[in-house]
Amino acid sequence: MTVEQIKVLTDFSMSPGPRYCKQGPDSGEDFYHKVLNHKFAEAYKKSVTLVLDLDGTDGYMSSFLDEAIGNLVYDFGEHTVKDYLQIISNEETVWLKLINDEVIPEWAKHRENDEEPLKTSKKDHPAWYRLVNEKLEERIWIHSV
Repeated sequence: MTVEQIKVLTDFSMSPGPRYCKQGPDSGEDFYHKVLNHKFAEAYKKSVTLVLDLDGTDGYMSSFLDEAIGNLVYDFGEHTVKDYLQIISNEETVWLKLINDEVIPEWAKHRENDEEPLKTSKKDHPAWYRLVNEKLEERIWIHSV
């Protein structure tokens, strides 16, 4: 099977930051909107696995991973994320446990309850993908606060 890959270190930042754009640079919110959402949508369109490599950075705040992966689960659904995303963390396997045991189930509940994620960039993020009734739609789903 063909795969797509994101390596946070080279495709985003050596020093991933906080949860929201308004809290500082290189946030989980920014990573989701600048990298992860579109790469995941491309993998979904091609029916290939997206490999997300977390290794090599200065480390992560759990809120960064919660925001990035959580938004992915919110926009595409738990089962689609589990089917199309493979996360690698050989340096800190605790991140895999956190994502699989807490982040994914929690954000699946947010999606089920229509609890929209917060967007905090100083301006709206460019349009991003969401899976709606098994079809990808691209637009600005939520305006920044």
